Amino acid sequence: MVQSAMAEVFGISISLATVNKLRLEASNAVASCVDEAKEYIQNAQVVGADETSFNQGNIDGFNPEQRKAWLWVAVTPLVTFFEIALTRCTLKAKNLLGENFRGILNSDRHGAYNWVSLERRQLCWAHLRREFIKISERTGVSAELGTALVKQQEKLFELWHRVRDGTLSRSEFTEMVVEIRASIKATLLEADNYEITSREKTPLAKTVRTCRQLLKVESAMWLFVTTVGVEPTNNAAERAIRPAVIWRRTSFGSQTQAGSVFVARMLTVVTSLKSQQRNVLEFMTQAVLAARGSTTVPSLLPQVTADSDDSDLLKAA
Repeated sequence: MVQSAMAEVFGISISLATVNKLRLEASNAVASCVDEAKEYIQNAQVVGADETSFNQGNIDGFNPEQRKAWLWVAVTPLVTFFEIALTRCTLKAKNLLGENFRGILNSDRHGAYNWVSLERRQLCWAHLRREFIKISERTGVSAELGTALVKQQEKLFELWHRVRDGTLSRSEFTEMVVEIRASIKATLLEADNYEITSREKTPLAKTVRTCRQLLKVESAMWLFVTTVGVEPTNNAAERAIRPAVIWRRTSFGSQTQAGSVFVARMLTVVTSLKSQQRNVLEFMTQAVLAARGSTTVPSLLPQVTADSDDSDLLKAA
């Protein structure tokens, strides 16, 4: 692809070996910028996190067991950080966010994030809605329970959209959510009261297990109601990761660990710069020149002027 682009756009013939050499140079040139972005993420007040499968080969011998790789993403309004690892475990989530992470985490219910206290978590309502719909599509009691949950979720988001468009105040919203929360919790408790065996696989058993799991994290469903800056869904992280998913499908992933590092760094650079409406080519040119000793190293952090503040940056994102 690079060879054909160089030939068609610039009329330059370039070998695959040269392409790989330039790729490595570009990756190394932005290494410190990407590390700085990771540190920024780990100190952010609100972070959205997600992960998706990725393919990494073993040409370099770093994946001898041919394990599935995972592309992790951590998102803030203006800086996004990507990382590829051969694991989806808690240790990797801690490495992504930082073991001393003190911000608010917006994510799904993946167990790798369970080390973050429920008081600082916002579970994604898009995922919760899918769970509710799945329950409603089952037979018998499950259908009744699921329908009740979906109805309350729809009520909740009708109110949230009014908050977003300015027709409902935050204080009014908070008061109105009390009844919705009580109704959802009551439905989850109703499901919890049904007795099932440990090996039972009926539709009701699946529903009961899901509702019991949700009851354990119920307090993490509502942080967005009272905390400005926290969204009810993790759509930002899912949007950030979507281009990477498309690229993975068309390129079949990476063949080496260095290739995975390159992919993660370039995704971090491009996504962050686009969020800040900055020029990617100019940034990469400056980064490579800096690595060659010609200019100062650029930064992926938001370019804050003396008269700007965080609220201005958030509005621009």
